[in-house]
Amino acid sequence: MDKKALYSISYGLYVVTSAYEGKLNGQIANSVFQVTSEPPQVAVCLNKQNLTHEFIEKSGIFGISVLNKHTPFTFIGLFGFRSGRDIDKFADFKGYKLGKLGVPLITEYSVAVMELEVSKSLDVGTHTIFVGKLSNAEVLSSEDPLTYDYYRKVIKGKSPKTAPSYVED
Repeated sequence: MDKKALYSISYGLYVVTSAYEGKLNGQIANSVFQVTSEPPQVAVCLNKQNLTHEFIEKSGIFGISVLNKHTPFTFIGLFGFRSGRDIDKFADFKGYKLGKLGVPLITEYSVAVMELEVSKSLDVGTHTIFVGKLSNAEVLSSEDPLTYDYYRKVIKGKSPKTAPSYVED
């Protein structure tokens, strides 16, 4: 079986964030999709090992920041290849604001931000799909969003082992 066939599925690249007991965390995710229009609900799929997963599970809130095509790899590395269990990703990063729900929303390199309250969750083995009801949203720029295809082909980025789209070379 050629698992690289999965690369043909279209994705974007996002930062999914949450807050719990005064602590902030966020991670890169590519499995984000709108599931309903009324009420507007969006789903994210996160690995159970990730700190962001733990924060969402405990707080019931999360944010999504849609990254733009010009997001540098160093930024993706901070939120995608470093664990919030080891470093405070927001300690030296100033390109965010706290949303109305208290979640950090990335304003630097983002075309839009959203805040959601968990309405349902689905255990899918190594990951959980969190469905959130849209609480607040804002368009920040008209730039093109960063797609996973662009990330792989142009930026030459890889997926960490905890990503739902990880394929071993």
